[in-house]
This record gives sequence, structure tokens and C-alpha cells, in this order.
Amino acid sequence: MKFRSALTALALVVAPGVAVVGTATDAFAVTKISHATATSMFREVGITWSSSGSCSDRNNSTCTSFEQLNLPTAQGAQTLKRATGCALNITGGTETGHASGTYSHWNGYKLDYGKNTCVTNYIKNTFTYIGLRGDGAPQYRSGSGNVYADEGNHWDVLYYNCGGC
Repeated sequence: MKFRSALTALALVVAPGVAVVGTATDAFAVTKISHATATSMFREVGITWSSSGSCSDRNNSTCTSFEQLNLPTAQGAQTLKRATGCALNITGGTETGHASGTYSHWNGYKLDYGKNTCVTNYIKNTFTYIGLRGDGAPQYRSGSGNVYADEGNHWDVLYYNCGGC
């Protein structure tokens, strides 16, 4: 690895089996994780996942993939599970087929959760309603700034951070 100017190399272990290595100028870069790392993190707290195609291929829209998921997104899911105690099932990850953009599923910032009364009540009673998204989905902001959009049959969650992990 080449180091820019006289910057010191950094190595930081951010989760079991996940290390970030870089320079001081890289300190705010988002860490990407593998599908296997994400599923291990989800299993650890009892989060389930499903796909209409029963697969995990990132390039197949009927699959649910976590390949290239941002570490804070996976940690945010863990935080939500621990905070709510609710059943939490992920129905959408980083696979193709979602809307594009910087803060998108493909870029590792979003997860979709199947709706259930427990999760819905927690979001609506704990987070702040911030109005309708451009597509009409009601949105709620957590105290840490993550945004939960009610898309009718599921929650579309944008993780800017790990939600206080």
C-alpha cells in the first residue's frame, strides 16, 4: 500500500473479522462487508432474511444479497433488532433492482424489512415523523439520523450510521 505524504498507516478492527486499513485521510471511508460477514452479524442477533428467488446473487433482482453492504448498515440492523426485540426479516439488500442514487441499496446504505406490528409500532412511536418522501412514502427519522420509509408492504431504511451501536 502506498501512503500519501507523511501520513501514518492506520489499522482498526471494527467488528470481529473486519479490519479497516488505510491512512488518516481514509478514516471516514465506508467499510464494505461480504455477504458471509453480514449474515453472520445478522444471525448473531436473530435477524432473518428472505428473497422471492431463494438466492443471494447481487446481480439478480429476485435475490436478497448483502455483498458490498456498508458495515454501519449491518450494525444499524443489529441496533434496531436489539432496541425493538421484534422479529426482523430483511427482504432487500444490495441486489440490483432498487432505485439508484448515492444513498441506495446497491451502494450499501439501505435495507428493506418485512412489516410486522411490533416493528411498525416501534418506528412510529419512537422516531420522528418527517413528512412524505417524493414517492409519497411516510418517513420517520431516528435519533441518530437514519430514515425509515413506510413503502406499504415493507420498511425501506436508509442508514447513514450504525444507529448508536
